[in-house]
Amino acid sequence: MTRIPTASRERPAFADIFAAHYPAMVRLAGLLGADDPEDIAQEAFARLHRRRGRLRDDAASVPYLRAIVCNLTRNRVRHLRIARLRRPEPPTPAISGEQAFLIAERHRDLLAAVDGLPRRQREAVVLRYWLDLSEREIADAMGVTPGSVKSHTSRAIAALGRALEEKNDD
Repeated sequence: MTRIPTASRERPAFADIFAAHYPAMVRLAGLLGADDPEDIAQEAFARLHRRRGRLRDDAASVPYLRAIVCNLTRNRVRHLRIARLRRPEPPTPAISGEQAFLIAERHRDLLAAVDGLPRRQREAVVLRYWLDLSEREIADAMGVTPGSVKSHTSRAIAALGRALEEKNDD
């Protein structure tokens, strides 16, 4: 994609932000457990587009998107859990092509262990080790303190170690 040089005072085009970050937001939503990661990412970008003029600076766009994706995924997973409790037979969850590819690879056991983590621990691990965010950025995305991020991450790593050990012992 060819970028047109802009003056330093001009904001980057929304289309450029979308093109650069949409795939990452879809993967983030999928790794956090969304059954419809594309919809989550699209909604996050729609919200960014509506509120972009109110952001303090252009650098806040991507952290704002991450926070929206985390919140929307959290809400969607919570809603689906309640909806499935009310159904006599829960539907089989549909997985995206990307998720199917990952599951087919060697990482199947690790992904299963990550999926078994409590929601906050899973969010902290995915944001830290998949997106390589700092503790401050993770805290902002999750709406918690940096100390909570450290606690969630530490507990998640310990739980993953135990789960993978048990899997290897089988």
